[in-house]
Parts: sequence; structure tokens; C-alpha cells
Amino acid sequence: MSLFEDENKISAEEPLAYRMRPKGLEDFVGQLEIVGENGFLRKLLDTGKIPSLILWGPPGSGKTTLAMIVAGRVNAEFVPLSAVSSGIKDIKEVIEKAAFNKKIGKKTILFIDEIHRFNKSQQDVFLPYVEDGTIILIGATTENPSFEVNSALLSRARVLTLKALESTHLATIIKRAVKEGLGKKKVEVTTEAYEIISALSNGDARIALNIIEMIDTLQKEDHYTITMEAVKKVYEKKTFLYDKTGEEHYNIISAFHKSLRGSDPDASLYWLARMLEAGEQPLYVARRMVRFASEDIGNADSNALRVALAAKEAFDFLGHPEGELALAQACLYLATAPKSNSVTTAFGLAQEDVHSHRDEPVPIHLRNAPTKLMKEMGYGSGYKYAHDYEGNYVQQDYMPEKLKDRVYYKPTENGYEKNIKERLARWKKK
Repeated sequence: MSLFEDENKISAEEPLAYRMRPKGLEDFVGQLEIVGENGFLRKLLDTGKIPSLILWGPPGSGKTTLAMIVAGRVNAEFVPLSAVSSGIKDIKEVIEKAAFNKKIGKKTILFIDEIHRFNKSQQDVFLPYVEDGTIILIGATTENPSFEVNSALLSRARVLTLKALESTHLATIIKRAVKEGLGKKKVEVTTEAYEIISALSNGDARIALNIIEMIDTLQKEDHYTITMEAVKKVYEKKTFLYDKTGEEHYNIISAFHKSLRGSDPDASLYWLARMLEAGEQPLYVARRMVRFASEDIGNADSNALRVALAAKEAFDFLGHPEGELALAQACLYLATAPKSNSVTTAFGLAQEDVHSHRDEPVPIHLRNAPTKLMKEMGYGSGYKYAHDYEGNYVQQDYMPEKLKDRVYYKPTENGYEKNIKERLARWKKK
């Protein structure tokens, strides 16, 4: 029996988020690119045909609801499975049921929540049944399907990308919930309450509705107003779209690194705060800043590396929350320091020569001669001791013969590297 055939039995005991789940596209809020008048999915549903789908989006953006609506529109049996709690045995039972449905001319939509949690061999089980039309697979995931979904399965499905709901979308959902989902109660919501619920839920409709429900549970009156203070009482901690092993982790660290490189102290500080508040390991952030100091600043300001290392040591000493200021200080220093990637470029060129040439012999004048035999063989012969010359510099070859004209390091005009560039020019002139 389809879930839609039993929708009238939903009771007041069910969570508000479940009771307020839209039954059709006309009630669905947000995702206009997909379900709007010219949206891909709406046009597809108008034909009555639906391919297998991968719904990729953040929590609370409507993935499960959309899958249920699709099943209702194409008159298919909706069979939900969770990749967290289901195994191969569960999948095979669903396939058997779907095969029977196919014989009697009924479609089966197999909905896999968190499909990225199935390993590749588990995902392979679906392939033949997707191909022969036994099932229409709809997978929901918060992770980038390019990395988490089997490529063979991905090629047989259409990926639809859902976005976090905007504040206006959440306001629409909340207004509908207080009007239709709380029985006969008369509930009003202040503008400030709308704003703070939107901020706390981070685009997740489920969280927004849970906040409303928690406030309602504490109310003894049938007529009341939801204020900012009421919201704060039931929901102290903001949720963050941040998974330390998922794509959002890499998106935010990328934004942090690029903001530092772009010399934007405010953006750099914002992304740092986002990571720390979401529970990122401070040591990981410190490591990235140490790396950045060499990669993107280098000798333009050699003090940057010291500052980054000192921030790491300071955090180790102070811990949370006092140590976070040291990370913030280093972040601002790195963002406002002169930039140069000459160290990165030079080292890359040197590595390229090491990999592409055989191990060239050390020039004989650069070799030590600790034994009589080595001296007789000429080791160290002709070496010029730099401190014996004016300015502690003397021209001689230090590279292997076949690489003696190589130039890896090309200082920029930025920061202290300008001094280095001028010094190298003077030495070359000599």
C-alpha cells in the first residue's frame, strides 16, 4: 500500500515536521529550478514518466518529500529504505516485491535515504533492476554523488541538486505550520522570531518546524506569540552545514585558503569562525595556516611562518576558547601579509628536475675529503670559501654539470622578497 493511501490516518501525535509534509508540488516550497512551472521535474512528471533520480542537497531541503510526491504523481508504490539500517537482504526483499508489481503493471519507486552510506558493492545490486525497469530508484544524499555514488549507477540516473531553503521559504513554511499544524490554537510569530529561527535552522525546514513544536509543547495557552526570547529558550545552539569528512568541509577550507590568498582579512576570519564553531579540529586549521605561510607568502614575509607556528603552540597551551584568539591573530596576519608563491614554484621546479633526471654526481670541488685517498682523488679541490671574499660572496658552480644553468627561485617585488631580488641581482653582476 502506498504511503499516500494512508495519509488520512496521520494523527496529532506525529511530529509537526511530518504532519506538515507537502502532499503535492503545489504545496512544495523552494527548489523552483526543479519543481517550478518551467522546472525539469515538473515537466517530466507531466509526461507521467520518471527516470531514476539522485536527489543531492543539504538536510531539510525536501529530498524525501519530493520523492514521495513523485511516487504519488506516477501512481507508484513508494518503498523507503535507509542506507544506515538496511542491508542486502532488505534490498532483495524489495526487489522481489517490485518484480511482482511489474507483472501486474504497477511501478515501484525504491527510495534510498543517505544512499552514499551504501558501499559500492551494495549499490551494484540495484543496477540490473534499474536497467530492466523493475524499480525506479530515487536516492537521497547530502554528499557529492560524484564521489559517493557508483559511477555505473550514476550514469543511469538523473542528478537533481537541491539548495538550502532561503529565509523567505522558511517563513512560508512556519506560517503554514502555525496556521494548519497546531490544531485550533491561534499563534502569532514576531519578525525577530522568524529571523532567529531562520538563522538557527540554517535552511533546514525540519529544524525550523521542530523549534516551533518545542515552543508549542511548553505553552499552556491556546493563544500566544512566538518571540525571539521563546526561541532562544528552546534552541540554544545553531546547527552548521559542516561535515568534517564530507564535501562541505573541503568547500569551507577552500574558501578559507582562497580568502587568505586574496588578502581579505574579514572573509578569512569569517571562514575561520565557521570552522571552529562547527567543531573543526583547531590543529587542522593551524596546519593549514602553517602550510599557507610557506605556500602563498614565503619569503615575502618570512615572519608569517613563525606567526602560524606560534599560533599552533599558543592553542596547545591555552586550549578552548582562549586559544582561538591566537588562531584568529595568525589568520589576520596571514591575510594582510605580502604574498608570493615563489617558494612553491621554485621547489616544484627543483622536484621536477629531480624526477626527470638521473642522480647527477656532486661536483668534485663541493665534496668533502675526510681521507687521504679522497684528497688524492681531488675531492674538495678548487672549492672557494665564501667568507674569504668581499661581501662573503664568490661566484662558483654549485649545481651538477648538466643543471648548472638552472634558475628555480625568482623572487617577486613583494615585501621582503624585493630585498632578496636586489641582493641576487648584485651577486649576479659581480
